[in-house]
Amino acid sequence: MTYIPAETRYDKMTYRRCGKSGLKLPVISLGLWHNFGNITPFGVQQSLLRTAFDNGITHFDLANNYGPPYGEAERNFGMHMLRDWKPHRDELIISTKAGYDMWKGPYGDFGSRKYLIASLDQSLKRMNVDYVDIFYHHRPDPETPIEETAGALEQILRSGKALYVGVSNYNAEQTAAVVKALGDLKTHLLIHQPSYSMFNRWIEKPMGDTGSLEDVLRREGVGCICFAPLQNGLLTTKYLNGIPADSRAAHDPRYLKPDAITQEKMDKVRALNEIAKKRGQELSQMALAWVLRDEVVTSALIGASRPSQIIENVKALDAAPFTAEELAQIDAILG
Repeated sequence: MTYIPAETRYDKMTYRRCGKSGLKLPVISLGLWHNFGNITPFGVQQSLLRTAFDNGITHFDLANNYGPPYGEAERNFGMHMLRDWKPHRDELIISTKAGYDMWKGPYGDFGSRKYLIASLDQSLKRMNVDYVDIFYHHRPDPETPIEETAGALEQILRSGKALYVGVSNYNAEQTAAVVKALGDLKTHLLIHQPSYSMFNRWIEKPMGDTGSLEDVLRREGVGCICFAPLQNGLLTTKYLNGIPADSRAAHDPRYLKPDAITQEKMDKVRALNEIAKKRGQELSQMALAWVLRDEVVTSALIGASRPSQIIENVKALDAAPFTAEELAQIDAILG
């Protein structure tokens, strides 16, 4: 059956400008990290993508090695592209990345020009697209000169294979260095994709004279899209009474191991849940609203295994802004 998007898809979503660029992103974006490999039925994947778009989520985020196996998320997305998304390509922001291990040998990892350009060529073929909107270097390379990595990103822009470039997992100093290297080439870093959540606040912490990653992004006009804002499901009510049999920790512990669900963390989750109840929110919704409380964060990446989770997460936008008292209470709980 031909997919016809909801007419109301842009009515409720909020879109934020990404740093000092002309690009706006939905404040909730869909990551294809966990549930678009061979462990998820194709029909479920299709319903996730359709539900996201019907609710104003225009940004789908991938990487070369998302799966399992490596490349499978992009291959599956390529089939979805042919079935559903070709007519709507200009309404979408599609991103992918390279930087972690992808193929054997010395040319399938880290940050060389050879790897980044070859990987993007492969990704475009798998996804059945002519270009991506955003291409990221997925992690810093301690051995390749930053000028080479930046030069590869700039070359990719000039080739038309990506419209914007970003980085992921760079610390504050590394981010400042790549901003400068790209600036020397008359290119602007659009966006940074760090991990960030109530339980993982590293981007707020100063790093010497450079300041925090948040400081660098604000100062340089770089957008931010945070991954794992729900700490891989820990910042939900799912684990309040143990580990459910159908949970990620039980059947796919690649990203949330059972030993990470400690009593100390669950005590904090329970206390946070009480604040969420008073706000009229689910804990997951409050956790998303919290990472978005400062507009230095352009968007939060969610993962989903069911369409209902996407609908629930988008409702994070319905609640009132945090009061100073609520933020102080949350800080006290998190320590």
